[in-house]
Amino acid sequence: MKFKKRTHNCGELRISNVDDKVVLNGWVDNRRDLGGVIFIDLRDRYGITQIVFEPTYNGDAHELGKSLRGEFVISIEGKVRKRPPETDNSKIPTGHVDVMVDKLVILNEAETTPFQIKDNVDVSEDIRLKYRYLDLRREKMKNNMLLRHQMYQSVRKFFSIKEFVEIETPVLMKSTPEGARDFLVPSRINKSKFYALPQSPQTYKQLLMVSGFDRYFQIVKCFRDEDLRADRQPEFTQIDVEMSFVDTEDVFEIVEQLMSNLFKDVNGHELKLPIPRFTYEEAMEKYGSDKPDLRFDLEMVTLNEAVKNTEFKVFKDASANGGIVTGLLAKGCGDFTRNQLDVLTEFVKKLGAGGLIWMRVKEEGLEAPIAKFLSDEEKQSIIDSLNAKPGDLIFILAGKKYSTLSIMGSLRLEMARRLELIKPDAEPALLWVTDFPLLEWDDETQRYYAMHHPFTSPRVEDIELMETDPGKVKARAYDLVLDGNEIAGGSIRIHDSKLQAKMFKALGISKEEAEEKFGFLMNAFKYGAPPHGGIAFGFDRLAMLFAGEDSIRDVIAFPKTASGTSLMDDSPSYVSEEQLRDLHIKLR
Repeated sequence: MKFKKRTHNCGELRISNVDDKVVLNGWVDNRRDLGGVIFIDLRDRYGITQIVFEPTYNGDAHELGKSLRGEFVISIEGKVRKRPPETDNSKIPTGHVDVMVDKLVILNEAETTPFQIKDNVDVSEDIRLKYRYLDLRREKMKNNMLLRHQMYQSVRKFFSIKEFVEIETPVLMKSTPEGARDFLVPSRINKSKFYALPQSPQTYKQLLMVSGFDRYFQIVKCFRDEDLRADRQPEFTQIDVEMSFVDTEDVFEIVEQLMSNLFKDVNGHELKLPIPRFTYEEAMEKYGSDKPDLRFDLEMVTLNEAVKNTEFKVFKDASANGGIVTGLLAKGCGDFTRNQLDVLTEFVKKLGAGGLIWMRVKEEGLEAPIAKFLSDEEKQSIIDSLNAKPGDLIFILAGKKYSTLSIMGSLRLEMARRLELIKPDAEPALLWVTDFPLLEWDDETQRYYAMHHPFTSPRVEDIELMETDPGKVKARAYDLVLDGNEIAGGSIRIHDSKLQAKMFKALGISKEEAEEKFGFLMNAFKYGAPPHGGIAFGFDRLAMLFAGEDSIRDVIAFPKTASGTSLMDDSPSYVSEEQLRDLHIKLR
């Protein structure tokens, strides 16, 4: 049916438009019939305008208007008027006017939707994902998509001003080991061979540095076939950045300027610079995490020195075996009941702890099940180390260093949740974590793995340790953390083929495997590779945090479920025998 193109959108009309003749297009958001006069809230992505069907104003339009229901798509022509005082609505920008309808065209009728197109509607996520095109009509979801768009524009504008070049890299590439499983794509033309979808453009952006494009960025799709969580998807978006002739300070400077711009552009917040820095060791010992949440003050304290002369077996064994004794002070929690303490003990046991040591701080000293095993000097030393006061509660864990710190870090977050320490209006807490171990040992496979990726450069002063004591080598790597979430990670890269060969050797990658997997990169380094480094942002996670959501699925237009499926279009799906034959594939 013919209709006129809109003259205004549904968020545009104001008092200044009174008496204007207008055409509006949109969806019926709400319908009210008040004694023959029909009020419709007409919605598009820009807002809502109230339109009015009145029998004495235009009988034909009013008669047709009786058939309107929620989510019908319509076009109307009419005249803008100032709303009567009793219907004035200052809560929306268009709330001081409405449109008296002269003509109505129903462009499409709509069946009753599976859920109301309203925010805070009580509906399961599976239903929302199955009907995602309806879910995206909701105000909250629409705003999330617009925020994401705004972030895209801010990022591109910033990097363009800074003379970065946006270059697309291939989506069909060579399969290389980067930690997670590759998504593989069979080649019809090259029988028995496969492409991989990129887990990141890592090798390509390093090759671009060899090519002389000294400042590169890309907003890019990446793919990892891994187990999913609320903040993971099989396909995700990165802000990918690489620079030549730089050191860590140059990367930090660019990233901090980018974050300052993003906060200002997206929510008008003035970010305090420079961003604080913690080494990996500091972050683990103080917060039990390499992505600590600093929106609250709970800090862990290492107690090895305080109990260095103890005969208490748990503490003594931990210290003797190179482990750690770590404490956490819960201010004012000395009145926690035995039941509350038992629940917290079970919490840490499920994470792998043997148990939880707790101590109530009293005027006369410490009250604790293990108090009889500690000397008065040791008790006072624990109190002093934690700066504890009567009425406080102390938690202590002891064992292998990093696993014990990680468990205490989880308890720290649990106590913050129980004590409601994270306020809704808390300042965003950004920090850098630096000096990660280059390699981490895996007991199951009895080999080292790259903590970041195999192209990360070791600290210059640690290179000689790569063959003698690789576990002690620190990386020139860094992560950016926001409110307890890692939002970006990067490093200065290895740009020398000899050093890269040492890295492969430390990882147990043979010369033959290295040549097969990465020979193209190593060959490129032989022709003059500049020193280079970069960083990659998890764009979806960043958008989630800016939007105040708990899941990245709420800032992705068409996400997958936690099992990697799309309920809307039923993917992944079976394919025909003919398609499989073309690809030389036979299913077992």
